[in-house]
Amino acid sequence: MLSLANQLTIFRMVMIPLLITLLLRNLHGWAFTVLLLAGLTDALDGVIARRYSQSSHIGAFLDPMADKLLMTACFIVLALPDHPKSVPEFHLLNHIPLYLTIVTISRDVFIVIIALLVHLTSGLTSFKPSLLGKLTTAVQLVTIGTVILLNYLGLEQEVIVEGLVWLTLALTLASGFHYIYRATRVASEA
Repeated sequence: MLSLANQLTIFRMVMIPLLITLLLRNLHGWAFTVLLLAGLTDALDGVIARRYSQSSHIGAFLDPMADKLLMTACFIVLALPDHPKSVPEFHLLNHIPLYLTIVTISRDVFIVIIALLVHLTSGLTSFKPSLLGKLTTAVQLVTIGTVILLNYLGLEQEVIVEGLVWLTLALTLASGFHYIYRATRVASEA
């Protein structure tokens, strides 16, 4: 049986299609609410896992996977152009640029490859996120949340969105290079 912490993580994963559907239907207020609920379940599953000794290998795998799936889906939808053929009613006042979506997804794929290489070369089964990696994830989440909230409020805020985009891009690239450095160190020590 799955622990409560793991059930919350799975619930967060189940919310992803709902969040994307709400965004595509221009229901940004509801989408923002679901994003907040996802953030709450992310915080709760960690607290429950630590407080009640419910940490597990499956939880260590599922939790970051849920986060990455949620953010990847949001980055993709928030980078879509207005009125695509498949969803003609879709419209956003504020978008995330396609280049940021590509860099973010590429970094995540790259980190998975690095973790696999570290495992194959050193036998390590866990490659813990760095402080820079955690900061990057937090800023990515703030960027997504801000864009969704601004769209809900009907405020086109080029300066705010562009500032968050550049900050997110800088941290995403910096943390990607930092993971390369850490992987190289771990591999050379093994």
